[in-house]
Amino acid sequence: MECVQGYDKYAYEPFAVTVDLAVFTLREDVLQVLLVERGQEPYAGRRALPGGFVGPEESAETAARRELAEETGLLDVAGLHLEQVRTYSEPGRDPRMRVVSVAYAALVPDAPQPRGGGDAARADWLPLVSVGRLAFDHDRILADAHERVRAKLEYTGLATAFCPPEFTLGELRQVYETVWGSAVDPANFRRKVLATPGFVEPVSGPPRRTGGRGKPAALFRAGGATTLHPPLLRPEGRP
Repeated sequence: MECVQGYDKYAYEPFAVTVDLAVFTLREDVLQVLLVERGQEPYAGRRALPGGFVGPEESAETAARRELAEETGLLDVAGLHLEQVRTYSEPGRDPRMRVVSVAYAALVPDAPQPRGGGDAARADWLPLVSVGRLAFDHDRILADAHERVRAKLEYTGLATAFCPPEFTLGELRQVYETVWGSAVDPANFRRKVLATPGFVEPVSGPPRRTGGRGKPAALFRAGGATTLHPPLLRPEGRP
Protein backbone atom coordinates (compact mmCIF):
# COMPACT_ATOMS: atom_id res chain seq x y z
CA MET A 1 0.00 0.00 0.00
CA GLU A 2 1.42 3.38 -1.01
CA CYS A 3 2.07 5.75 1.88
CA VAL A 4 0.55 9.22 1.91
CA GLN A 5 3.26 11.84 1.76
CA GLY A 6 3.88 13.50 5.09
CA TYR A 7 1.87 10.95 7.10
CA ASP A 8 3.70 9.24 9.97
CA LYS A 9 2.10 5.85 10.63
CA TYR A 10 4.16 5.53 13.82
CA ALA A 11 2.60 8.64 15.37
CA TYR A 12 -0.07 6.53 17.06
CA GLU A 13 0.28 3.52 19.32
CA PRO A 14 -0.36 0.31 17.36
CA PHE A 15 -3.17 -2.04 18.32
CA ALA A 16 -4.46 -5.40 17.14
CA VAL A 17 -7.87 -6.31 15.74
CA THR A 18 -9.44 -9.66 16.55
CA VAL A 19 -12.72 -11.42 15.91
CA ASP A 20 -14.65 -13.33 18.57
CA LEU A 21 -17.41 -15.78 17.67
CA ALA A 22 -20.51 -16.71 19.66
CA VAL A 23 -21.51 -19.86 17.75
CA PHE A 24 -24.89 -21.32 18.70
CA THR A 25 -26.54 -24.62 17.85
CA LEU A 26 -29.36 -26.83 19.07
CA ARG A 27 -28.27 -30.25 20.31
CA GLU A 28 -30.81 -32.57 21.92
CA ASP A 29 -33.26 -29.64 22.20
CA VAL A 30 -30.74 -27.61 24.23
CA LEU A 31 -29.21 -24.31 23.14
CA GLN A 32 -25.46 -24.84 23.12
CA VAL A 33 -22.50 -22.61 22.42
CA LEU A 34 -19.06 -23.45 21.05
CA LEU A 35 -16.28 -22.80 23.57
CA VAL A 36 -12.55 -23.42 23.45
CA GLU A 37 -10.12 -24.14 26.25
CA ARG A 38 -7.18 -21.79 25.94
CA GLY A 39 -3.86 -23.59 25.60
CA GLN A 40 -1.68 -20.51 26.06
CA GLU A 41 -1.41 -17.50 28.32
CA PRO A 42 -3.20 -15.31 29.04
CA TYR A 43 -5.95 -17.32 30.72
CA ALA A 44 -4.42 -20.72 29.92
CA GLY A 45 -6.85 -23.46 30.86
CA ARG A 46 -9.86 -21.11 30.90
CA ARG A 47 -12.76 -21.40 28.50
CA ALA A 48 -13.27 -18.66 25.93
CA LEU A 49 -15.14 -17.91 22.75
CA PRO A 50 -13.36 -19.05 19.59
CA GLY A 51 -11.70 -16.37 17.52
CA GLY A 52 -8.38 -14.95 16.50
CA PHE A 53 -6.46 -12.06 15.05
CA VAL A 54 -7.46 -10.44 11.79
CA GLY A 55 -4.73 -10.91 9.21
CA PRO A 56 -3.18 -7.94 7.35
CA GLU A 57 -4.95 -8.92 4.14
CA GLU A 58 -8.30 -9.86 5.72
CA SER A 59 -11.51 -8.08 6.51
CA ALA A 60 -13.10 -8.80 9.88
CA GLU A 61 -15.84 -10.90 8.28
CA THR A 62 -13.31 -12.91 6.25
CA ALA A 63 -11.38 -13.62 9.44
CA ALA A 64 -14.59 -14.58 11.24
CA ARG A 65 -15.55 -17.11 8.57
CA ARG A 66 -12.02 -18.51 8.54
CA GLU A 67 -12.07 -18.96 12.30
CA LEU A 68 -15.56 -20.48 12.11
CA ALA A 69 -14.38 -23.09 9.62
CA GLU A 70 -11.22 -23.84 11.62
CA GLU A 71 -12.98 -24.23 14.96
CA THR A 72 -16.04 -26.19 13.81
CA GLY A 73 -14.40 -28.37 11.18
CA LEU A 74 -17.08 -27.46 8.64
CA LEU A 75 -15.79 -27.39 5.08
CA ASP A 76 -18.37 -24.88 3.85
CA VAL A 77 -19.45 -22.01 6.11
CA ALA A 78 -20.57 -19.66 3.34
CA GLY A 79 -24.22 -20.53 3.83
CA LEU A 80 -24.25 -20.24 7.63
CA HIS A 81 -25.86 -17.29 9.33
CA LEU A 82 -23.12 -14.93 10.56
CA GLU A 83 -23.79 -11.41 11.73
CA GLN A 84 -21.80 -8.74 13.51
CA VAL A 85 -22.95 -8.06 17.06
CA ARG A 86 -20.81 -5.08 18.04
CA THR A 87 -17.22 -3.89 18.51
CA TYR A 88 -15.47 -4.08 21.90
CA SER A 89 -12.67 -1.56 22.30
CA GLU A 90 -12.29 -0.87 26.02
CA PRO A 91 -8.63 -0.42 27.05
CA GLY A 92 -7.24 -3.27 29.16
CA ARG A 93 -9.55 -5.96 27.85
CA ASP A 94 -6.48 -7.99 26.79
CA PRO A 95 -3.38 -8.00 29.04
CA ARG A 96 -1.02 -8.50 26.09
CA MET A 97 -1.64 -5.23 24.26
CA ARG A 98 -4.44 -2.93 23.12
CA VAL A 99 -6.89 -5.18 21.27
CA VAL A 100 -10.10 -4.19 19.54
CA SER A 101 -12.46 -7.08 18.91
CA VAL A 102 -15.29 -7.37 16.41
CA ALA A 103 -17.80 -9.90 17.74
CA TYR A 104 -20.03 -12.07 15.58
CA ALA A 105 -22.94 -14.39 16.26
CA ALA A 106 -23.15 -17.54 14.14
CA LEU A 107 -25.78 -20.27 13.86
CA VAL A 108 -24.93 -23.88 12.98
CA PRO A 109 -28.02 -26.05 12.39
CA ASP A 110 -26.29 -29.43 12.23
CA ALA A 111 -23.25 -29.03 14.39
CA PRO A 112 -20.34 -31.47 14.00
CA GLN A 113 -17.90 -32.28 16.76
CA PRO A 114 -15.59 -29.24 16.95
CA ARG A 115 -11.87 -29.66 16.47
CA GLY A 116 -10.37 -26.44 17.83
CA GLY A 117 -7.38 -24.65 16.40
CA GLY A 118 -4.82 -21.91 16.90
CA ASP A 119 -4.09 -21.36 20.60
CA ALA A 120 -7.01 -23.56 21.72
CA ALA A 121 -6.21 -26.79 23.55
CA ARG A 122 -9.68 -28.19 22.82
CA ALA A 123 -13.15 -27.13 21.72
CA ASP A 124 -16.55 -28.33 22.93
CA TRP A 125 -20.25 -27.59 22.62
CA LEU A 126 -21.62 -26.65 26.05
CA PRO A 127 -25.21 -25.92 27.12
CA LEU A 128 -25.53 -22.16 27.41
CA VAL A 129 -27.05 -22.43 30.89
CA SER A 130 -23.97 -24.24 32.23
CA VAL A 131 -21.30 -21.90 30.86
CA GLY A 132 -19.07 -20.65 33.67
CA ARG A 133 -16.81 -17.62 33.81
CA LEU A 134 -15.03 -17.05 30.51
CA ALA A 135 -11.68 -15.47 29.71
CA PHE A 136 -11.23 -11.82 28.70
CA ASP A 137 -14.62 -10.06 28.43
CA HIS A 138 -16.23 -12.99 26.67
CA ASP A 139 -19.03 -13.23 29.27
CA ARG A 140 -20.29 -9.88 28.06
CA ILE A 141 -19.85 -10.76 24.39
CA LEU A 142 -21.73 -14.04 24.81
CA ALA A 143 -24.58 -12.34 26.67
CA ASP A 144 -24.88 -9.65 24.00
CA ALA A 145 -24.84 -12.23 21.19
CA HIS A 146 -27.47 -14.38 22.91
CA GLU A 147 -29.78 -11.42 23.38
CA ARG A 148 -29.28 -10.42 19.74
CA VAL A 149 -30.40 -13.88 18.59
CA ARG A 150 -33.35 -13.94 21.02
CA ALA A 151 -34.55 -10.55 19.80
CA LYS A 152 -34.12 -11.31 16.11
CA LEU A 153 -36.33 -14.36 16.40
CA GLU A 154 -39.18 -11.94 17.06
CA TYR A 155 -39.02 -9.91 13.87
CA THR A 156 -37.08 -12.03 11.33
CA GLY A 157 -37.14 -15.59 10.05
CA LEU A 158 -33.84 -16.35 11.79
CA ALA A 159 -35.32 -19.33 13.65
CA THR A 160 -35.37 -21.31 10.39
CA ALA A 161 -31.55 -21.12 10.32
CA PHE A 162 -31.55 -23.58 13.25
CA CYS A 163 -33.76 -26.01 11.31
CA PRO A 164 -32.98 -28.54 8.57
CA PRO A 165 -34.04 -27.58 5.02
CA GLU A 166 -37.45 -29.18 5.63
CA PHE A 167 -39.06 -29.00 9.06
CA THR A 168 -42.36 -29.26 10.89
CA LEU A 169 -43.99 -26.40 12.73
CA GLY A 170 -43.38 -28.34 15.93
CA GLU A 171 -39.66 -28.34 15.23
CA LEU A 172 -39.75 -24.62 14.47
CA ARG A 173 -41.63 -23.97 17.71
CA GLN A 174 -38.99 -25.96 19.60
CA VAL A 175 -36.37 -23.52 18.31
CA TYR A 176 -38.30 -20.57 19.74
CA GLU A 177 -38.87 -22.28 23.07
CA THR A 178 -35.23 -23.31 23.40
CA VAL A 179 -33.70 -19.97 22.42
CA TRP A 180 -36.22 -17.89 24.38
CA GLY A 181 -36.28 -20.22 27.35
CA SER A 182 -40.08 -19.96 27.50
CA ALA A 183 -42.97 -22.24 26.56
CA VAL A 184 -44.97 -21.23 23.49
CA ASP A 185 -48.63 -22.15 23.00
CA PRO A 186 -48.70 -24.60 20.03
CA ALA A 187 -52.04 -23.54 18.54
CA ASN A 188 -51.32 -19.83 18.82
CA PHE A 189 -47.83 -20.30 17.38
CA ARG A 190 -49.15 -22.27 14.40
CA ARG A 191 -51.77 -19.62 13.68
CA LYS A 192 -49.26 -16.77 13.82
CA VAL A 193 -46.64 -18.54 11.68
CA LEU A 194 -49.09 -19.47 8.93
CA ALA A 195 -50.60 -15.98 8.96
CA THR A 196 -47.22 -14.25 8.54
CA PRO A 197 -46.54 -13.67 4.83
CA GLY A 198 -43.31 -15.25 3.58
CA PHE A 199 -42.28 -16.81 6.88
CA VAL A 200 -42.58 -20.45 5.80
CA GLU A 201 -43.66 -22.27 2.66
CA PRO A 202 -45.34 -25.69 2.53
CA VAL A 203 -43.38 -28.59 1.06
CA SER A 204 -45.21 -30.86 -1.34
CA GLY A 205 -45.19 -34.55 -0.53
CA PRO A 206 -46.28 -36.79 2.31
CA PRO A 207 -46.21 -35.52 5.91
CA ARG A 208 -43.57 -36.75 8.34
CA ARG A 209 -44.12 -38.63 11.57
CA THR A 210 -42.33 -36.89 14.43
CA GLY A 211 -42.80 -39.48 17.15
CA GLY A 212 -45.54 -40.17 19.63
CA ARG A 213 -49.07 -41.17 18.74
CA GLY A 214 -50.06 -38.04 16.85
CA LYS A 215 -50.69 -37.96 13.14
CA PRO A 216 -47.80 -37.17 10.76
CA ALA A 217 -47.00 -33.46 10.52
CA ALA A 218 -46.81 -31.35 7.38
CA LEU A 219 -43.40 -30.18 6.22
CA PHE A 220 -42.33 -26.60 5.56
CA ARG A 221 -39.26 -24.73 4.34
CA ALA A 222 -38.03 -21.21 5.04
CA GLY A 223 -39.89 -18.52 3.13
CA GLY A 224 -38.45 -15.45 1.46
CA ALA A 225 -39.46 -12.84 4.02
CA THR A 226 -36.59 -10.97 5.67
CA THR A 227 -38.82 -9.36 8.32
CA LEU A 228 -41.93 -10.71 10.01
CA HIS A 229 -45.13 -8.69 9.95
CA PRO A 230 -46.52 -8.83 12.59
CA PRO A 231 -43.59 -9.89 14.79
CA LEU A 232 -43.72 -12.96 17.06
CA LEU A 233 -43.23 -11.40 20.47
CA ARG A 234 -41.68 -13.35 23.32
CA PRO A 235 -44.12 -14.68 25.91
CA GLU A 236 -42.96 -12.06 28.38
CA GLY A 237 -44.12 -9.45 25.86
CA ARG A 238 -40.81 -7.63 25.42
CA PRO A 239 -40.41 -6.04 21.97
